[in-house]
Parts: sequence; C-alpha cells; structure tokens
Amino acid sequence: MIYRIGERAHDLARRGFVFGIVNVTPDSFSDGGRFLDPEAALAHGLRLVEEGADALDVGGESTRPGSAAVSAEEEIARVRPVLERLVPRAGVPVSIDTSKLEVARVALDLGAAIVNDISGLRLRDSTGRPALAALAAPRGASLIVMHMQGEPATMQAAPSYDDVVSEVSGALARAARKAQAAGVSQDRIAIDPGIGFGKSLEHSLTLLRRMEALCALGYPVMIGVSRKSLFEKLLGLPVGERLEAGLAASVLAFERGARLFRTHDVQATVRALRTAEALL
Repeated sequence: MIYRIGERAHDLARRGFVFGIVNVTPDSFSDGGRFLDPEAALAHGLRLVEEGADALDVGGESTRPGSAAVSAEEEIARVRPVLERLVPRAGVPVSIDTSKLEVARVALDLGAAIVNDISGLRLRDSTGRPALAALAAPRGASLIVMHMQGEPATMQAAPSYDDVVSEVSGALARAARKAQAAGVSQDRIAIDPGIGFGKSLEHSLTLLRRMEALCALGYPVMIGVSRKSLFEKLLGLPVGERLEAGLAASVLAFERGARLFRTHDVQATVRALRTAEALL
C-alpha cells in the first residue's frame, strides 16, 4: 500500500509510519502548555525526528473530550510561528491537525504537506464539496480523514452505535470518496477510526479488534491511542503511565493492517513497530 506525501510515495506494505505529536495548546490532555512557546515546540519537534518520527503533526486546538473550540484566528496565532520554524528544519513532512479552512490554508502556504481533519471533512464549500479536500487537491497535499461522533465538547457524553465497525467504516469510505471527487488522489488519502472520539471503551476496543474491516477499504489506516483515556477505563492508569498499553494496542493494530501511528512517545513506538515488522 502506498501513501503519497509531497513528491514521495511511501510503501507501507511492511512498515509502520510514525507521526510525532507537537501540541501547541494550553489545554491538551497530555502535554498542554509545555510547547506553547514556538522555540520549545521547535525543539520538541526536532527531538521527535531524532527519535525516529517519519512526520510531525502540529495542532493548535485541543480536541480532548470536553474541550471548547477556539477561533481560527487564535489557532493560527498558535501554529503559524511553530510552522515557520519547524517546516524548514524538520527534514520530514509536517501535518496540520485542524478542521478549519483558514488554518489549513495558512499551514499549507507555510509548507505543511498533510491536512489531518478530525471532523471527517464535514466542512463544505459553496459547491457542496468537502472544503479541506478542495483546498488540498490543487496543492498536492495529502489528507488524513478521521471519524468523530459529535463534537469534542460533548462527544463522550453518550456515544451510541448499532454497529460501530460498519458505521465508522461506512462514514470514512463516504468521506474518502468525496475527497477523491474533489480531486485528491486515492494514494494521498488515509483514514482514522478516531479511537476515543465519540466512542465508549467497548466501541474503541471493537474497532481495534476488527482493524481488518477498516483496512479493507483500501486506504492506509491511522491509529492514535497514545496516552488516551481508554487505558484509564481499561486499566485504571493515569496519563503518565499508559505507555506500555499504547504500545501493545499499536503493535496489535499493526499486525491487523494499520500502518500510520500518531503518538507522543515516538522512540518507544518506533522500536516496538520495528520489532513487530521483523517478527511478522
């Protein structure tokens, strides 16, 4: 399977591809406020690349359960100085984690190569096309399309599905097809089931168990379980003690076909994946 970013085609048939998280927010659940300063964010991003990150995912708005939305202006003010510093120096592709057209446009203008949209391309332009896909297509940018039931502020209040796997995979397939209709080539689209985004513990575990159904859609599948609250519910672990649980989930997801991994803990994730690749 190929995932094309910029001019490079990444062969994911036997290798996991790791996105290091660079949060520039005051309220993210794991590292809120630590990298608000652009120089601190730059140093953190470069450190993640040294640890083996294949790409960096920069976000200026917390999407943890219960978080409030911020304006596009505030989000741009947070990410612009980081992107200005990080894109020229990272040596790996940089992704912008946003659902806002204005933020994505600024990021792509500054050299970001991927738009990571947690809303699943909900935003539409005046012609009815998914706005972020229509923005990405003529620029040759790649997309990550995530599934989320509801909004971050309320998504964990009472998530409900009749069949979580079929509903999530169906929504992702429809969004990906709309992105292709807007001009984004299939090999530039990845999908993310949105573990913990409008899902109960059992919903998230079911999606991880049945990863093959998502992979059957024909797009690279991204998994983001790093330090997430499902491990508090499953094992009673505080946020600083969830590394091993996240690695176990990531390795099993890789064995079942997932190929993109978004994580705070790059070095450990890379080592776990390289070992799994060798064994498999």
